[in-house]
Amino acid sequence: MLHRKIYQLCQDGREVCIYLRDQQRWIEGGCIVDFEGDIVTIRYETEEDDEVSSWEEMVRLESIGAVTQKLASVSKTNSEIIVSEDCPEAEQIQPQSPEHDRD
Repeated sequence: MLHRKIYQLCQDGREVCIYLRDQQRWIEGGCIVDFEGDIVTIRYETEEDDEVSSWEEMVRLESIGAVTQKLASVSKTNSEIIVSEDCPEAEQIQPQSPEHDRD
């Protein structure tokens, strides 16, 4: 199951956080860039003392204890939250007519 999920995340190119069991640490904000056999290649950045470093690690599939991904986020700077009425009309879900409820 994990094998298929890692492959899917690699194809999607989405940002993920990965927990490495053998090292007891999280890789945050990484991207799975390659998956071949049981080797997963992860690319991520770290920031330390105003210096940004880019890393690429190759880990064994069996070392991965957990994978998480961000589903959504809300900006703290924009205090105005968009509600359903603010969506474009084409994306709004229209209420069903009472005739549909009788079926």
